[in-house]
Amino acid sequence: MKVRRSTHQLVGDFKNAGREWRPKGSPEAVRVHDFIIPELGRAVPYGVYDIAGDVGWVSVGVDHDTAAFAVNAIRSWWKLMGRERYPNANSLLITADGGGSNGSRVRLWKVELQKLADELGVSITVCHLPPGTSKWNKIEHRLFSFITGNWRGKPLVSHQVIVQLIAATTTKTGLEVRCELDPTAYPAAVKISDDELAAVNIVRHDFHGEWNYTISQKAKTLQQ
Repeated sequence: MKVRRSTHQLVGDFKNAGREWRPKGSPEAVRVHDFIIPELGRAVPYGVYDIAGDVGWVSVGVDHDTAAFAVNAIRSWWKLMGRERYPNANSLLITADGGGSNGSRVRLWKVELQKLADELGVSITVCHLPPGTSKWNKIEHRLFSFITGNWRGKPLVSHQVIVQLIAATTTKTGLEVRCELDPTAYPAAVKISDDELAAVNIVRHDFHGEWNYTISQKAKTLQQ
């Protein structure tokens, strides 16, 4: 599966690029300046795209774009979509961009993936796209490009509207998208110590191990 976050979206009656049909003489009023509306804030869409099934999952966050938020989006996809489609899976393969909340150098990303591997009882292999190559991430062309095309010209006036517009995205080839709001608060700038990172059960691949690695579940300690 492919994972990626989209750019932050201001929530409110702001101009949204593109054209949308409306009755003549009744344009939708929008604000002149894009200053954040504090009570509405931002929306942070984070997507998971299943290539084999041509289905997407998007978690819309309302807080900081952190590795904990990114991994929780993967967790939500698995519980609500992935587990049903792949009931016998014992591993997950994730293709991710090299930077951002799921960046190859982000310690919290690896720690949170360890928690997910332990929770699901699977090994998780991550293959990061090298720097400067994120435009080749298929989730961009097969999921997010259609999402932005679907909401073109529509002011994103609320989180609920954003969720509805994302979930209504389809293509002629059969793309289906599920979307839910993630209202959880994710603290920014969480520090991971060397000991915490060393505790991650990670095996780096021979080919560019800084970008390609597998995190396996830890063996459960036998109870005395």
